[in-house]
Amino acid sequence: MAPHSRDRARIAVSACFFYPDPARAAFARKTLNYVEQSVPHWIMSGGAVPVMVPSPTGDTARGDIGFADYATWLDGLVLHGGADLWPGSYGETPLQEAWKGDAHRDSYEIALVKAFVDAGKPVFGICRGLQLINVAFGGSLYQDIGTQHPQALVHRDAEVYDLNFHQVELVPGSRLAQLLPGENRHTINSVHHQGIKQLAQDFVVEARCPDDGMIEAIRCTAGPWVAGVQWHPEFHKEEHGALNDAPILQDFLAAALATRTG
Repeated sequence: MAPHSRDRARIAVSACFFYPDPARAAFARKTLNYVEQSVPHWIMSGGAVPVMVPSPTGDTARGDIGFADYATWLDGLVLHGGADLWPGSYGETPLQEAWKGDAHRDSYEIALVKAFVDAGKPVFGICRGLQLINVAFGGSLYQDIGTQHPQALVHRDAEVYDLNFHQVELVPGSRLAQLLPGENRHTINSVHHQGIKQLAQDFVVEARCPDDGMIEAIRCTAGPWVAGVQWHPEFHKEEHGALNDAPILQDFLAAALATRTG
């Protein structure tokens, strides 16, 4: 028997932004909030109900509904990938114009994270989401891995996109290693050119790329359940020989349901 809707975790998904663009055929003069469908589909694969959280600000804003309302109503938050972070969000200036990121989305997601953490709800970050969590808690990023860490692997290949794979090594004894027992190394996809430079306080590394030491997974050691991975679990498919991320999703969803008070 399928679970009743009351028994399913209700998971917030942060929005991406398209800003007004006269070259766009539809809604050219409007700001669009959207999600890439693989993320809510991945959440649904665990039996949960995903809900996109729109930005409460902007020239079309109405009423007084804010992030705290979503954090009270929903059980957890997933931050997905997308645009670079604005270097100003971690106290730097862009090294190149192309890396100026999305300051508006940063402020929106940082406020969203704060609301869910304040409500005691779990937060999970995917790719940019991991980077956003690190910055929200005081860490910093490499603006471009190839420039600032030239000995690193190619972590983003635009031609093959989510079919760019490399190995990840789990930190023994970490929660991630407990969720994925057995082999210590796994194959994951890699679709990022930025990455963690300085880890936020009260966070631990749970996985690294064994070839260059880049941080691939983190977890908060204080407060509610907060964790992130640098890869895209929603893009992993069995035929690619990539990591089965289902245990990570189920751990997050269990943490989300555990916050229910009624």
